Amino acid sequence: MAFDGLFTKAMAGELQVLKNGRISKVHQPNTQEIVLLIRADGQNHKLLISIHPSYSRIQLTDEVISNPAEPPMFCMVLRKHLEGGMIRSIEQFGNDRIIAFDIRAKNEIGDDINRKLVIEIMGRHSNLLLVDPDRDLIIDSLKHLPPSVNSYRTVLPGQPYIPAPSQDKADPFAVSKEEFLSWLPKFENARDIVGALAGFSPITAEELLFRLNAAADRDKYEVFTEFLASFTNQSGSPNISEIGAKTVFSAVALTYADRTVAEFQTLGDLLDKVYFARAERERVKSQAADLERWLDNEIAKLTLKMKKLQKEQDAAGQLDKFQLFGELLTANSYAVQKGATEATVDNYYEEGTTVTIPLDPRKSPIDNAQRYYARYTKAKTALVMIAEQLEKAKEDIDYFEMVKQQVLQASPEDIEEIREELAELGFMRARRLKKKAKPKKTAPEAYVSSTGIPISVGKNNKQNDHVTFKLAARDHLWLHTKDIPGSHVVVHTSEPDEQTIQEAAILAAYFSKARESSSVPVDYTQIRHVKKPSGAKPGFVIYFEQNTMFVTPDEDVVRRLKK
Repeated sequence: MAFDGLFTKAMAGELQVLKNGRISKVHQPNTQEIVLLIRADGQNHKLLISIHPSYSRIQLTDEVISNPAEPPMFCMVLRKHLEGGMIRSIEQFGNDRIIAFDIRAKNEIGDDINRKLVIEIMGRHSNLLLVDPDRDLIIDSLKHLPPSVNSYRTVLPGQPYIPAPSQDKADPFAVSKEEFLSWLPKFENARDIVGALAGFSPITAEELLFRLNAAADRDKYEVFTEFLASFTNQSGSPNISEIGAKTVFSAVALTYADRTVAEFQTLGDLLDKVYFARAERERVKSQAADLERWLDNEIAKLTLKMKKLQKEQDAAGQLDKFQLFGELLTANSYAVQKGATEATVDNYYEEGTTVTIPLDPRKSPIDNAQRYYARYTKAKTALVMIAEQLEKAKEDIDYFEMVKQQVLQASPEDIEEIREELAELGFMRARRLKKKAKPKKTAPEAYVSSTGIPISVGKNNKQNDHVTFKLAARDHLWLHTKDIPGSHVVVHTSEPDEQTIQEAAILAAYFSKARESSSVPVDYTQIRHVKKPSGAKPGFVIYFEQNTMFVTPDEDVVRRLKK
């Protein structure tokens, strides 16, 4: 990936649409992300800032990001200082991955105050700081760094603000032609450029080197300046490209890449494609890590239980032998001497064969026969019970596997509904929450086909039941992956066109355990042919009169259809 200093410069340019905008709302979805809602030039914008060690970035986004019921403390601090404030400037620090917002806001008594919001995009060292520029003091930060952690600077409320250390490299935008031409012979590989010029990552350095090698000597400085200008004048081409086995993103076209996978209108669209699904998964993971562990443990316990039950079933499967021993001993009791440890008798079920029967020498032949009859009856009863327990264990494993798939693909707001469902079924204890208004139930996800037909997708079992038996009419189309855990999908029309059915099937395949597969079988039928057996768990149905089609999940199609 290449969120380097040059990409940051291009992003700072894209964010200029926020200049003179007013911050209307501040949200904090989790410990590593801040979302600012900004009204600028008559339009609403959503600014996402993330200090996640792997997905650190700043961008404009249209994606929906859920928020906790109670805002964290840092969010409350930002609301106090920034809400209602006007963004006066947005600037990059040199060519570093640092962007600062200068904001004019008002304090509690209505006086004007100056605030600076500084985002440092540095991988695991990323941070977001709120600074009082008049006193150069830190008001608060998303990540605190005491002196014991960082000897260069202390990042704590009330401490002086010290910018992150800059690299001792030349500013490429300030390099004269003479300086550039004197350095040119030293640029033998991308590492040489990265080591000499600030803001370059190996990917952008490779691209510059590729362009320089393709140009005549007299044109190399022009190539250099034009390359830099593509990061500052919005003439870049945001894209995802393949270089060997790697997939990378860039703010400008990578002419040395093997192929361009996708191009985008804006850097925000590019980063949504690259990061959003993974970042959303991280948000869910942070909320549902204990739930995933619990499901894995339950599945492991049930799998072990089934193995033990299978062994017991194999042992109990000797009941025919116990019955045979009992019958043969009863028929030949007159020929068996008391105190014998075994008896060899004719097997009248197979002419010409004999059977050797172990005996308890303390018992009479008839008592030994009765003992075998008792073992036969016990084994027969055990087989019935074991079969029932095996069926129950298999049902529970299938159910937990389905719930696990839902957790892996859930949005953060779906997780509590899944916990609630497991508690209602008696599988786990309900979580004790602070007394407050009951949280609003999440709605199934809404999509619209290319031809304008609404489609609903359940993201957990409660939503699946709601989509299928509450939202849908009897003549609407219902879809589900064939024999694969997944979501219930409903097309809300009695006469869907082929394009809509195809897109609904892609949704069903995408929101299933087969998301990463190709040619996924998807069944579809009318709602009238979908039934819920009496006493069945949430989300479980049977259906008939279905047709099957094969589709390949496509994230781009899913994003395009999202309402």
